[in-house]
Amino acid sequence: MSGALVFASLLGLLVAGVPVAFALGGLGLVLLIAGGFSPLMMGHSLHGAIDSFILLAVPLFLLMSNVMLKGGVGRDVFTAAQSWVGHWPGGLAVATIVSCALFAAISGSSVATAATIGTVAIPELLRSGYRERFVFGLLAAGGTLGILIPPSIPMIIYGVMTEQSVLDLFLAGIGPGLLLTVLFILFAVIHARFTADFTSPARATWEERRRRTLRALPTLAVAVIVIAGLYTGAFTPTEASAVGFALALLLTAGLFRSLSWAGFKDAVVESLRTTVTIFLILAGAKIFAKAITLYRLPQDISGFLVTNLSEPAYFIAAVCLVLLLLGLVLEALSMLIVMMPVLFPSLAPLGIDPIWFGVFFVVMIECALITPPLGLNLFVIQSVARARLGTVVAGVWPFVLLMLMAVILITIFPDIALFIPFGL
Repeated sequence: MSGALVFASLLGLLVAGVPVAFALGGLGLVLLIAGGFSPLMMGHSLHGAIDSFILLAVPLFLLMSNVMLKGGVGRDVFTAAQSWVGHWPGGLAVATIVSCALFAAISGSSVATAATIGTVAIPELLRSGYRERFVFGLLAAGGTLGILIPPSIPMIIYGVMTEQSVLDLFLAGIGPGLLLTVLFILFAVIHARFTADFTSPARATWEERRRRTLRALPTLAVAVIVIAGLYTGAFTPTEASAVGFALALLLTAGLFRSLSWAGFKDAVVESLRTTVTIFLILAGAKIFAKAITLYRLPQDISGFLVTNLSEPAYFIAAVCLVLLLLGLVLEALSMLIVMMPVLFPSLAPLGIDPIWFGVFFVVMIECALITPPLGLNLFVIQSVARARLGTVVAGVWPFVLLMLMAVILITIFPDIALFIPFGL
C-alpha cells in the first residue's frame, strides 16, 4: 500500500471526526491485517506504548499544574511581576509575558499556563485600556510557553518516541523559551509605543515590591527546585514531576490554604482525563507506527526526503510548511505523534541533531496551539474572557509570525537550543 494512500486515509478519518487515538489504532490494525501480519502484534504494541518509567512524569506534571491552577497561585506571580515592570510603557503586557514564562517553568502545560495567567491578567489589561484583540492574542501566545520552557509534556512524549534524553530536551528548551519570551516582550513594548489608548499603573513602592515578591517566592521556588534538580542530576524527570507535585500540594493546601478539597478533586479528574487521552493516542500511534514500519513507509519516505531535499535547510523549510498545514486540522500532541515516526528516520542522514529537532518541532506545534480552527489556546482564552472567537483569532497572528521568527533564529543559530545541554 502506498504511503500517499495510507496518509490520505488517516487524514480522511481525522477530518471525519474520528478520535485521533482510534483513527491511528484502527488504521494500523487494518494495515496489519491487509498486509498479512498477525493482529496479535497489536497487543504487544499497546503494552509497549505505555510501559515506560519516564511516562509517569506526564500525569504528575499535569497534577502539579492543575493543583497550581486550582490553588490560584497565578495571581501571586502576576502581581509580583507587575510591581517591577507594570509602570513601563506596555508594562502590564510585559508583566503578563513574564508571568507566563515563570508559570511555564512550573506547569509543562500550555492550557494551564494560558488559563492560570489569563484569569488574572485579562481583567487587569482590559481595565487599563488595552485593546481586546491584543490582550487575547498576548495571553493565547504566552500560554504556549508552557510546552517549551521546561518541564514540557510534549518533550517527554518526543523523548519516549525517539529514545532521546528527556533531560537534554528540557535543557535545550530553555534558550528558545527565553528567546520567544524576549520577542513577545519587545513586541508588547513596541505595540505600547504606537498605542496611546491605555494607562499604566503607578510605579510600585519598594515596600509593595518586597511584599508581593515574598508572596510569589514560594511558587517560584517550586520551579527553581525542579529545574535545578534536573540540571544537577539530583533526580530524573519522573522524580522531578513527583517532587513538583508534592511541593505544589504543600504550597497550595498547606502554606497558602488556597486549594479546597473540591478544587483538588477537580485537579485530579482533569489530570486523569488528559492523561488517559494522551496515553490512548500514544497506544494508537504505536500500532500505526508498527504497521507502517512493516510496510517500510518511514524508510521509503526518509529515502525520498534525503534524495530530493538533500540540504537540511530545505528539509526544515518543508517540515515547517507541512506542520503549519497540519496545524489547521490536528491539535499539537497529535501532530507530534503522527509525524515523528515518519520524519525521525530522515534526521541522521541529513545530519540534523535530534535534540535540536525536538525543540524546533515543539516551537512549530506551538503555532498549532494558536491557529484556527483547532488551536486549543484560542478556546481557552475565549472561555476565560467570555469573548468572541474571532476577536481572539485576530489577535494571535503577530505572535505566530514571532514564533516563525524564532524558528528562523534557532535554525541559523542552533546553539540557542544546544548550548545549555551540551556547551556548558
